[in-house]
Amino acid sequence: MTPADLSRTVLHAVCRAVEDGVLQAPVPASVSVERPRPGGRGDYATNVALRLAGPAGQQPRAVAEILRDRVDKDPGIERVEITGPGFLNFTLRPDAESSLVRAVRARGAQYGHGTALDGVRVTFAPGDEPRVRVLTHTVVQLLRTQGAVADIQADAHQTLRAVPATGQDPIQQYGSDAGRWALLSAAAHDRPRDAAAFLVQRESNPLFKVRYAFSRTHALTRAAAQLGLSPAPEIPADAPDLTAAIGDYPAVLLAAARHRAPDRLARHLDLTADAFLAFQPSVLPSGKPMAAHRARLALAEAAGTVLAGGLSLLGISAPEYL
Repeated sequence: MTPADLSRTVLHAVCRAVEDGVLQAPVPASVSVERPRPGGRGDYATNVALRLAGPAGQQPRAVAEILRDRVDKDPGIERVEITGPGFLNFTLRPDAESSLVRAVRARGAQYGHGTALDGVRVTFAPGDEPRVRVLTHTVVQLLRTQGAVADIQADAHQTLRAVPATGQDPIQQYGSDAGRWALLSAAAHDRPRDAAAFLVQRESNPLFKVRYAFSRTHALTRAAAQLGLSPAPEIPADAPDLTAAIGDYPAVLLAAARHRAPDRLARHLDLTADAFLAFQPSVLPSGKPMAAHRARLALAEAAGTVLAGGLSLLGISAPEYL
């Protein structure tokens, strides 16, 4: 079960509670799930009960209990607990990692794309400054991944705003990859770093690190093929940080689209690259390949799917050899 699956499961529980007449509140367009905060439990948590309590005229814990009764029998969920004033905390089944990897493999480049913004229509003006133009184009791509109808037209009135880069257009000066990363990896209200820093080939450069991590996923696949090892997510790969990064990717895409913030995606790719590079030494066997190695290879390839998909949305190349 991915975070997007869990979000839909909770949303369906809200719909059923409203239909059953035990919850009298407007059904939200979506439900946000995230990693538990200090004091929370399990794999994911949501504050939807607190959001619905006021409109429903009920205590948050009472709303949480209504929703818990409607989600705790889902086959992907092992346990649902209520903490604090009414947070719902979910512990997923032990095979959740394998299910996640299978979902990534099945969806490929479309992993993380969804329908949360179906019905949303937005048209932006192209902007007359290099950073605004790149930001606008990227935001349109992000919105489309979530089902929104987004476009750019010269006569539009909605214009994105961003602190411009100093000096020349960094894309013209340093190339598309370094220039776009410089313009998109900083929040719009912050001045972007000098794109020259993103040409340096070392892991202190997040752009190089992300692209290098992607190339390593392909190097592992090539080396595995020479060993006769194929990916198979049959058992957990025991890599919680990387699994969490891959599982959180759909929620990051949705948040980046909602908030018009490609920098959220860039930061998540950096985090995913860190998790993968720490994990990669365990992928290939030193002796006879086992089921654990096949599972690790499948997880590594899933990481490559996320890294390539995210870079593509930022308009940055993902070379297989670096």
